[in-house]
Amino acid sequence: MPLIPFHMWLPEAHCEAPTGGSVILAGVLLKLGGYGFLRYSLTLFPEASLFFTPFIFILSVFGIIYASITTLQQIDLKKIIAYSSVGHMGLVTVGIFSANIQGVVGSIFLMLSHGLTSSALFLAVGFLYERYSTRIIKYFGGLSATMPFFASFFLIFNLANLGLPITSNFIGEIFVFVACFSVNS
Repeated sequence: MPLIPFHMWLPEAHCEAPTGGSVILAGVLLKLGGYGFLRYSLTLFPEASLFFTPFIFILSVFGIIYASITTLQQIDLKKIIAYSSVGHMGLVTVGIFSANIQGVVGSIFLMLSHGLTSSALFLAVGFLYERYSTRIIKYFGGLSATMPFFASFFLIFNLANLGLPITSNFIGEIFVFVACFSVNS
């Protein structure tokens, strides 16, 4: 699970990996940490999970804020998606350790929908890289004029990754927020 300060491997791994590797990494491998928390940490060690919940909350909230600020400073498209994934996985961890049904359902839903949206975004960035041989964001101005269907696809999945209210990421995030506020407002 790429939580701050154990997240430094993720953006570099995405930048060095080919498109297929980034898709697998974002779609499957990032979710294994959440599965491990659900399957082993909460079930085998419930007292320890309860004891470390405040620490995990602080680490996750700091990670969400830090990853969001760092995402805004990036110029490489793969790093932008990777740092937003760090923020989403922090939100998943908050939902898991809220220890109620809304948080667990929300974190599972967020993991599934994040796997689809981030994989689609990495696929789109891979397509752009194959066509233009760069991932720097400033070179893609006016993309909707030359590739309107692709630009629409890219916009839809960016909005889904952002958590637009009609998307599946929003449903997972709202469940996590409701669970978090029911534990400690």
